[in-house]
Amino acid sequence: MMTRTKYRPAEIERKWQADWDSQGIYYAKDDAPNPNYYNLVMLPYPSGDLHLGHWYNYTGIDAHGRFMRMRGWNVSQPMGFDAFGLPAENAAIRHNIQPRTWTLENIERMRVQLRKMGACWDWPRETVSCLPDYYKWTEWLFLQFYQAGLAYRTKAPANWCPSCNTTLANEQVVNGTCERCHTLVIRKEIDQWLFRITKYADELLDFSGLNWPEKTVTMQRNWIGRSEGAEIRFVLRVEQEKVEIPVFTTRPDTIYGVTFFVLAPEHPLVGRITTTEQQKAVEGYVDQARRESEIERMSTEKEKTGVFTGAYVTNPVSGEQVPIWIADYVLMSYGTGAVMGVPAHDQRDFEFARKFGLPIRQVINPPEEEPSDPATWTEAKAHYGVMINSGPFNGTPLEEAIKAVTRYCEKQGIGKATVSYRLRDWLVSRQRYWGAPIPIVYCEKDGIVPVPEDQLPVLLPDEVEFKPTGESPLRYVSEFLNTTCQKCGGPATRETDTLDTFLCSSWYFLRYIDPKNDQEAWSKEKIAKWLPVDMYMGGAEHAVMHLLYARFFVKALRDMGLLNFNEPFTRLYHQGTVLGPDGQKMSKSRGNVVAPDDVVDAFGADAVRGYLMFMGPFDQGGPCSIQGIEGVSRFLNRVWNLVQDSAEAFSGAAVVDTEIGREIKRTTHKAIKRVTTEYEHIRFNTALAGMMELSNALIKARETEAVRTAEYRQAIAVLLKLLAPLAPHITEELWHQIGEHESIHVQLWPIYDEALTRDAVVTVVVQVNGKVREKLEAAPDASEEEVQALAMASERVKANLGGKAPKKVIYVPGKLINLVG
Repeated sequence: MMTRTKYRPAEIERKWQADWDSQGIYYAKDDAPNPNYYNLVMLPYPSGDLHLGHWYNYTGIDAHGRFMRMRGWNVSQPMGFDAFGLPAENAAIRHNIQPRTWTLENIERMRVQLRKMGACWDWPRETVSCLPDYYKWTEWLFLQFYQAGLAYRTKAPANWCPSCNTTLANEQVVNGTCERCHTLVIRKEIDQWLFRITKYADELLDFSGLNWPEKTVTMQRNWIGRSEGAEIRFVLRVEQEKVEIPVFTTRPDTIYGVTFFVLAPEHPLVGRITTTEQQKAVEGYVDQARRESEIERMSTEKEKTGVFTGAYVTNPVSGEQVPIWIADYVLMSYGTGAVMGVPAHDQRDFEFARKFGLPIRQVINPPEEEPSDPATWTEAKAHYGVMINSGPFNGTPLEEAIKAVTRYCEKQGIGKATVSYRLRDWLVSRQRYWGAPIPIVYCEKDGIVPVPEDQLPVLLPDEVEFKPTGESPLRYVSEFLNTTCQKCGGPATRETDTLDTFLCSSWYFLRYIDPKNDQEAWSKEKIAKWLPVDMYMGGAEHAVMHLLYARFFVKALRDMGLLNFNEPFTRLYHQGTVLGPDGQKMSKSRGNVVAPDDVVDAFGADAVRGYLMFMGPFDQGGPCSIQGIEGVSRFLNRVWNLVQDSAEAFSGAAVVDTEIGREIKRTTHKAIKRVTTEYEHIRFNTALAGMMELSNALIKARETEAVRTAEYRQAIAVLLKLLAPLAPHITEELWHQIGEHESIHVQLWPIYDEALTRDAVVTVVVQVNGKVREKLEAAPDASEEEVQALAMASERVKANLGGKAPKKVIYVPGKLINLVG
């Protein structure tokens, strides 16, 4: 045996990372002969440091990409940075540094860390969303949406943080406060730019042909919230004027059960209809509601609150007068901002009525039940059923009830059948500096004027002053603000709001394919070669907004003739969450963050990668521990020593055609089959377990004549190939040590022979009258007659049968035979 050298991870990892970069072996060519495979991880925000959560995600996508590369695909696995956004602006204010400087410094630090993990990033395709060569095309896309009638400006309610002086998306509001500065958030109406995502609501509900987690599909469907029902117009008089308030309901059959009416606190009629006696209470409640996010207001766990306005509305079907309340569980952004309260048949309304002593009237009788007194109920009866207490509709059966009331409303001109959606148009403007400029100018003569495409990009000024004014800092940069109208040549002002960062990340996967193109956002020819994305991996926290917006972008751009496919991501996979050693989600505030750099310096990138993939199912994650990393590090050292100690298998003539060699071959092919299957199903922990079993078998066989066989030589090479996607550095080094010259990462994945994955012999349990009396070895495909003959040759079996032939034989092939005497 050759003299062992010590496994020094830091040394070999630096060596091979430099070699891979110089050769560019991971840089996918657009015209490669292999079929293309687009392997994408959700791009990171440049916070400045990778944590083990990043490593967990990126190792998973990298292992998958390397596996697909070795299976013959031309894999592109790009990386970039979602670099605009509020965190950089807040950091600029805290540290008195420009957001651009803070962001680019963080990106440079993260690039170093990303290279250190040894992933096969397709670096020439890198994009950075805050650089002009990227946001020029973000602005261009805004103009395409504007020209297609999908972008428009209007007054719209928004979550407003008084401290950050900006609008916030719903997911940025946590417990009623800004997720960044924890200031209480209010609702505020301001001029905003929106995208008509609602135009695509029905198409966004279609997930056919996509390999996505069912939970994510369900979350998207619930967010879009398609409901079929009727719009019914209730009537009231305001200052001698007849006013109709439309209400959407999925249960028009309950119209006679309306005992109260609820408006959203922001409804424009609230101020007009509130009586003098109720004015103070209503104004106080409206102010309180402005401080709550929509998510909080819609929570089913939140105690119901509300205030009576003093006004009444007429039920257009029954003619009854019902009181008008305001309550925060009704939203202006959903439906019409008005709800008919049917407490007998809606749990939310039931709780509201019980709290405020409002009447509860049963108008639907569930099948096989007798009507009962609602005062005795503990919950609403939301079932469908026969209409009762409903005037001329009494006795209408459940299968006709909804249609009958809807037809009546249409005939009387007081309503119509319709479809409603929970989905609202996407608010894309933000009152802050650090974002892509909106390429619009305002002219007193010509109004809204889009910036000509040949004048893009509208550049962000590098230096701005941040003031607590509630407006974008760009409003105070005169050289940016003041410009010329392209229509009339007169003075004009630029839009000073910037675009939501979700917009930047809704199309980056398109730019990755053609990032150096300065003539167009992408080449249609290149897009046709790579898109849609074959594998998209990222956190489940993006299950709704980002994924919904990206899908909307693709569908809208398809309709503009700019793309030729319908969905951005063919397969979607959500990795689990890495927890701290205390079992809690890693965070600096908890003090449980494990810094990757420290453990990489101690154990090497391959050990960290291997441990992260071994600690549990990849879609579940788990707590991180140094002891676990030490265990994988010991395994890699065993592989290192195994290959070095087996060097003689790669020198001199190999022993051939021996039984021991054939057994090694069977063990190897079993391992190939198992590990291949696990990689295919993104089960990295069990894939690594299969490699450990193979390495243990080879370590045991190393002390025998097997080490000199051609099969052992092949088994060592197979072990390295199987391990290569998870531990790229050590396998590259050992691959060259066994005499290979090309990179292991350009080798083809080993193929198994199904026949060799079956055992040469199997152990069959022999029972006599149900009791185990013998065990014997037989061929896996032995017939019942052959196994019975072997069993009857046993003296113990014959003795237990009393020397007689069995009356009945029960045979489970390859496992058990029961002889009944």
